[in-house]
Amino acid sequence: MKSLAIGFVGAGFNTNFHIQSLVEVRNCHVAGVTSRTIDSAEKSAVYANELKLGPAVAFEDLEAMAADPSIEAIWINSPNDSRIAVMEAIAAGNAKRATPLLGVACEKPLARNLQEARRVVEIMEDAGIPTGYLENQVFTPSVVRGKDVIWRRGAAATGRPYLARAAEEHCGPHSPWFWDGEQQGGGVMNDMMCHSVETGRFLLTAPGADRKSITPISVNAQIASLKWTRPEYVQQLKDTHGEHIDYAKKPSEDFARCTVTYRDEDGNTLIAESTTSWSFVGAGLRLSFELLGPEYSMRSNSLDTGLEAFFSRNVTGSEGEDLIEKQNAEQGVMPIVAQEASAYGYAAENRHMVDCFLEGRTPDLTFYDGEQVVRILMAAYRSAQLERSVDPNDDDLIDFVPLVAQGKWRA
Repeated sequence: MKSLAIGFVGAGFNTNFHIQSLVEVRNCHVAGVTSRTIDSAEKSAVYANELKLGPAVAFEDLEAMAADPSIEAIWINSPNDSRIAVMEAIAAGNAKRATPLLGVACEKPLARNLQEARRVVEIMEDAGIPTGYLENQVFTPSVVRGKDVIWRRGAAATGRPYLARAAEEHCGPHSPWFWDGEQQGGGVMNDMMCHSVETGRFLLTAPGADRKSITPISVNAQIASLKWTRPEYVQQLKDTHGEHIDYAKKPSEDFARCTVTYRDEDGNTLIAESTTSWSFVGAGLRLSFELLGPEYSMRSNSLDTGLEAFFSRNVTGSEGEDLIEKQNAEQGVMPIVAQEASAYGYAAENRHMVDCFLEGRTPDLTFYDGEQVVRILMAAYRSAQLERSVDPNDDDLIDFVPLVAQGKWRA
C-alpha cells in the first residue's frame, strides 16, 4: 500500500492533534516537521515517532523540507500571519523538486483577510500544487451522519432543510498569538466562526451538490467582549501569555454571532445561524449543530458524550486536558470524549485528504473553499462594524481589514 509522506508546518497543539488522528489513517506517515524553533519541531517529530507514524525528522527550514524528496505533501498549522510566507517557501521548494508535491493542506482559516486569501490561492495555482482546506467540523461523524439521515429521509419526503445552526464555545485558546488581533486577524470570529459558518453551509447544501448551488445573499453579525476585558481577566491574560496581550488597550472579541442568508436554485430562503465564544464556562469545548426542515430536525452536542466520570472534592490534581479539549475543571461530573481526534472530525478529514492526494482527486474542500469562508468572515466583521446587514458578494471586501485586526477595535 502506498503511504503518503507528510511534512507538518508548525508544531503546536493543532499539529499534535492532527498527528494523533493519523493513527487512524492507514496510508500515510509523518516524514518531517518544521517550526519557528527547531526544539518544538523536534518534539512533534518525536511524538509522531512514539505513535509509530514515522520516521519523522525535524527540519530547520521550510523551503528545504518542501524540496526534500522524502516529503510528498505538506500540512500547514502555523500562525495565521505566516500564511503568505509559508506558501512562498513551499512554492520555492517545490520548484527544486524532480517530482512536484502531491498536495498542500492548510488548517483554517485560510488567511486573515480576503486579500491574503486570494494571494494564497494564487501562489498555489501558479506552483501547480493541488490543495486541501482543513475544516474538520464538516467531517465530524455526528454532522456527516446527521446530514445523511436528514436529507435521505426528511428532505426526500417533505422538502429540503431551511435552517442550520452551528456553535463552538470554550474558555479561550492555548497560545498567545490567538489572542493578538493583529497577528491572528481578529478574535473568536476569525478563529472559530470559520468552523461554524462552513458547517452551516455544508448542512444546507444537498448531498453531492456544489457549494454554488446555494448563494449567500446577506450577512448580519455582532461581536463583543463579554469576559476578557474585565480587569481581573485582563490581568489573567497578561500573567498567562505575556504583557503584550493587553485587552485593556487592544482587545479582540470573545463572542460572535452571525446569520448568513442563502438562496437555493429554486429561490428558497435558507438561513445558517452561528455562535462562537471564548467566554463559555462549562466542562470543556462544546460543539453543537442543528438542522431543521418542514417536518424534521436533528441536533448534536459534543458534551453529550455517553461517558462521564465523577470526582469528589477529595480527589485533587493539576489542571489538564485528559478528559476533553479545553477542559475547565477536575472535580464533579465530567464528560469524557473517548477518541477526540475521531469525534471532532480530524481522522476522517485527514483520511479524505490523504486519499485524494494519493489518487490525484480534488478534495471536497480546496483553497477555493477556504477563500469563500474568509469572504463570509470579512462580511461578518463589516456587518458588526456597520451594525447592519451586508452583501457578502461586494467586490470591495477584497480590501477590507477588520478593526480588530488593525488593533483599533474597542469593546
